[in-house]
Order: sequence, then C-alpha cells, then structure tokens
Amino acid sequence: MQWIQFVLILMGQCSFFTCHLYEYHFIPERKTWDEAQRYCRENYTDLATVSDMRDVERLPNSSQTTDAWIGLRSINERDIKEWHWSLPGEKYYPTECGPGCKPEWAPNQPNNGGDNSENCVVIRSLRKWHDVYCPEKHKFICYNETGQEKYFVIDEPELNWLQAQSYCREHHTDLVSGITQINSTEFNKRVDEFPDHHGSPDLWIGLFRDTWSWSDGKNFSFRHWDPDSSKDEATKTCAMIKPNGKWSSDICTKEKHFYCYDDKVILIKEKKTWDEALTYCREKHRDLVSITDRHQQRWVQETAKMTDTPVWLGMRYTCTLDLWFWVNDRLVCFNNWAQDQMDEQCGMAGVMERDGKWYKKADNEKFHFICAK
Repeated sequence: MQWIQFVLILMGQCSFFTCHLYEYHFIPERKTWDEAQRYCRENYTDLATVSDMRDVERLPNSSQTTDAWIGLRSINERDIKEWHWSLPGEKYYPTECGPGCKPEWAPNQPNNGGDNSENCVVIRSLRKWHDVYCPEKHKFICYNETGQEKYFVIDEPELNWLQAQSYCREHHTDLVSGITQINSTEFNKRVDEFPDHHGSPDLWIGLFRDTWSWSDGKNFSFRHWDPDSSKDEATKTCAMIKPNGKWSSDICTKEKHFYCYDDKVILIKEKKTWDEALTYCREKHRDLVSITDRHQQRWVQETAKMTDTPVWLGMRYTCTLDLWFWVNDRLVCFNNWAQDQMDEQCGMAGVMERDGKWYKKADNEKFHFICAK
C-alpha cells in the first residue's frame, strides 16, 4: 500500500514547476565592464549569462532605469565568427554530422559578400541558403512551439533580420531554426506554397553569425539585440541590457550598473560511484542535480562539457517501482535520452555525456558528477 501511495505521489509531479539553477543579481554600483566582471567573479559566479527568453524575463529589475552590463563581449575580430541558430538549443553543424543535419548552402555560399559582413541567412529557390546583409529587408518564416500549426510565412511587413527575429519572438516562438525544422514536411510545404502567389522571395531563417561570446565561457547562442540599436560599431564591444529588456552595446570603459549571476550547480571532478556521488552532494551541497525541463537541460549540458568523462545525474532506475526517477522524488517527465538508452534495467543510474544526451550506466561505475547547490 505504501508503494502505491508513493507512485501516486510521484505521478502527480509531472506538472510544470520552476526551479532555477542560477540566480541573477542587479548591482546598482557603476563600473566599467572589466570592473563589473571582476566584481561578479569575486562575489558571485560571473557577469550575467542569458540563455533564452525565460532568462530575459527574469533579468529586468524594477530599480533599473538605466543601461546595465551583462556578460556578453565581442572579440572584435572580423575573421573569427561562428554560425548560430536563433532558437536556443539548436546547434549549427558546419559539416555533415549524420542523416538530416547537413547545411543546405547554395553553391559558393556562404561567400561573405567580399567584405566579411554578410552575417544573416535567407532561403531561396530550391530551399538553398544564401548569406546576405542583415539590414536588408525580406519576408521571413516564424516557428511556433505550441499549437497545431508550427510554421508561418510572414508576408508583410518586410523586415531586417533583427526586426524579423523580434517579431517572431513576440508573436510566435522564434525564427525558424535548426535542420530538423527546415527538413520537416510542414516547413517545406509552407515554402513550396508561398512562391505560387508571391513570386520567389528571399525568406529570412534563424541562422546568423557573430563575434560575441559570454564571460563565463558558456556557448549559448541566444541574442536579444534591440533592432533599433547599433551594435556593429568597432569601439562598442560590450553588451548591456536596456530598461526595455532589449540589448545594445557600448564602449567597455563606460561605467554602468550591471548584472551578476550565481550558479547553483557545480561540477565535481572526482570519480565516484553513483551512491558515493549522491552522498557527497548531500553532505557538501544540496543534492545530485535533477533536470526537469529543456531550460535546465541546456544549462547543465554546458557544465558537463567541462570534463572528459560522463557525469552522474540525480537519476536512477528502481526495479521495485519499474520506473526512472530523480532524487528530488520527481518522475522523469522531460527527457533527453540517447537512442535505445532508457530501457529499464536494475542497478542503473543516469549520466550525461558531452553531447548533452543521457545514457544509462551501472551505478557502481565511477564518474565525475554535478551537484545542485
């Protein structure tokens, strides 16, 4: 009877709840970007890293009426740029990485326009990609994470890339992003239908490249630039959040308020069994880390990349109840299992590899692990 009650309690815990793996702190002191970075590293973890729109909504402070530094900075080297997708969590692969994830560049693309400034991408005839200047105005395709329809071709108004991104985030989820979306049947149907009535227009997709990187070294591609602000001036290489929540950039030596963040997960580079890792985390921190949504998954997988072994997560399989569960007593509702890895097997616990996928391992093997603080 007690086991039945426990299962019923667990099964009621797949409902949405919010648990942040890091906290933001608004610092009302005025400092240069470098001084702010030093202050955050001494008192918290680092200058604020922002991974998606949920973070954007957490950042603005009621007392913030001026610009405030965040942890994004441009290396300002025009030849060193990386391609990113606008939608958080989508990774760009420059070469073929397996079935269905090869870039669809047109012949001789990307060509950078001769002056290395074609940093945004449109889709043209035969659904091939072309790099073009971001200030150009085009029609575009939005992706909607919820609802029956997923893809929307926006005919009017024609907007530049940043404006199109802002429109999609306000009215849908984001600009269409990632090979999976672009290869989907519904997406191709939308693109194929559109020229029948409108000629053969260029359509913005959510691929862009830039020289910006985060102070803490995390590889989040999320950007939230204000379409009406210039971020391309060579001297303005530090990012700030404006009172309206959008981002702009300024000269790094100017003094501004700033945001720090305090990380609530920590990578322990000691090899232990799952039980030993659990005991360590509970004695010295709070617990082995649990992951209950995509937002937390992105944060933890950035931490997991900092070691060369798999890392234990707070997830274990119980033969008694015949299910996977987290050490915080929640069922595994959200999951990121690698293929054929979630099969039930006694004596197994969950690890994350550097690819961010989850794998089952015998709980007496020894790996590094991640604690929640």
